[in-house]
Amino acid sequence: MKNVLTLILGGGAGTRLYPLTKYRAKPAVPLAGKYRLIDVSVSNCINSNLRRIYVLTQYLSASLNRHVSQSYAFDQFSQGSVDILAAEQRAEDSSWFQGTADAVRKHWLTMENHDCNLILVLPGDALYRMDYAKMVRQHRETGAEITVAVNTVPQRVAHHFGLLRLEEDSSICEFREKPKTREGQAGLEAPPAALEKFGVKAGNEPIFLASMGAYLFNRDVLHRWMTETDHIDFGKQIIPESITRNKVYGYIFDGYWEDIGTIDAFYKAHMDFLEPDPPFRFADPVRPIYTRPRFLPNTRVPGQARVAQSVVTDGCSIGSADIRKSIIGLRSVIGDGSKVDESILMGADFYDPAPVSPWENIDTSIPLGIGKDCVVRRAILDKNVRIGDGVRIVNEKGVENADGEFHHIREGIVIIPKNVAIPHGTVI
Repeated sequence: MKNVLTLILGGGAGTRLYPLTKYRAKPAVPLAGKYRLIDVSVSNCINSNLRRIYVLTQYLSASLNRHVSQSYAFDQFSQGSVDILAAEQRAEDSSWFQGTADAVRKHWLTMENHDCNLILVLPGDALYRMDYAKMVRQHRETGAEITVAVNTVPQRVAHHFGLLRLEEDSSICEFREKPKTREGQAGLEAPPAALEKFGVKAGNEPIFLASMGAYLFNRDVLHRWMTETDHIDFGKQIIPESITRNKVYGYIFDGYWEDIGTIDAFYKAHMDFLEPDPPFRFADPVRPIYTRPRFLPNTRVPGQARVAQSVVTDGCSIGSADIRKSIIGLRSVIGDGSKVDESILMGADFYDPAPVSPWENIDTSIPLGIGKDCVVRRAILDKNVRIGDGVRIVNEKGVENADGEFHHIREGIVIIPKNVAIPHGTVI
């Protein structure tokens, strides 16, 4: 694996995850109480013995850059590193990244300086656990020039993905990037024989084979695409065209995979974590998900709190509250008499008294966290929120999508953005 260079794409704006991406890049969005989305891809690399990793960043990248630099420091004898390649304007090209392939092209000189024969391009915003060594092995055995990781998706979400057809030898014979209509998807429905390879049975809803956004290139092949074309996107341009120019194979990945591209997908993945037998476990002793080490105190529960089917992370203070099927993030504070149900609390970056600058216009008269006698149901509370006493966040009117003074509602889920303070007694 020493001959493989890994590029993790972290530059997208993540508009479908707004407002969680209001202050941060999508790969920096907090995950499962203590992680960030980027931790998944980086951890998969480390567990696959891939140690030469670049993270390409652009949009609101400060927190992502900080997290990566604080989390992944290899010792000087390992010959490994996780480095940031930020978008930058140059004399010969003043534009920012125009797409996934353009991000790689603008840093191609850095790639040229590495002694590698394979380049692995990964998304920075998906949830899965993969051994990339198996993908590399298949790539070499088949004599592929490009290998695309493939999983299955139902028709209701197929328009979010690049869809493809596989031959019996796993070579890709057709690829369409995010066809929006059923007419555009016609003919790409996965046959039962293909689904058997994934352990999936055909049902009433058509199933499609989808690109996971993970591509393994021979270096010389990627070099030609970077230098001989001006294509800016892998999924829209390079992969569809490469089918007629290169030997392109699909790598069948039959494990859990969730593209965290929307609020609904983000929320669903967290609720899945809390099931008795979750489809994805962070607590894997052999292939763990790594993150930044923190030196936080133990969580305190001094009152008569009731906690069921939930995850409570480090440094929290929980009063006599009722918590059910929820993720309680780092340094969370929950007051007496409050109820938290089917919700995601991202926690806080600090404890009160808060280090808040005067120009940030944050009401620090309301303590950090959730106050007393509050109700929070089917909600996502971003970091550093201040919820006054008696606040009800319940979406009483069942609104699907809306924007308010203190909140946003997406797909019926109430989201309280980062740093927002909600006055006592407010009802949402």
